[in-house]
Amino acid sequence: MRVKIPAAAADLRAAYQRGFQSDNMLLAFTLPKSDMNAFIETLNLEVPLTHRDTPVNSGNGDTPTTPFAHLGLQEPDTLSDVTEGPVCTDCDGELEWLNIAVHPIDTERNQVYLSGAI
Repeated sequence: MRVKIPAAAADLRAAYQRGFQSDNMLLAFTLPKSDMNAFIETLNLEVPLTHRDTPVNSGNGDTPTTPFAHLGLQEPDTLSDVTEGPVCTDCDGELEWLNIAVHPIDTERNQVYLSGAI
């Protein structure tokens, strides 16, 4: 993913899945809220992240995919109060795409979710 994991990150979890057309990568960790802005700045986002208050599937009957469940985590799409967006959509040819989602765990820490494809 070429993402530098912050020194303050804890509970690091990662997975790699070979796919038919693309391979998928998952990375998740907790990060103190005080370190979040500095981490986001290192990503050089193409567009600003957006915030949503409700789960993605809220009220429409859709069931989200569950790749992060394999890491023992809730899916970011099923959570409310999530800030998310694409980190890069072409990623200089190294990745097909890379997305981030951030969810507050408590008053001090966030859960960071990164997913991408190569």
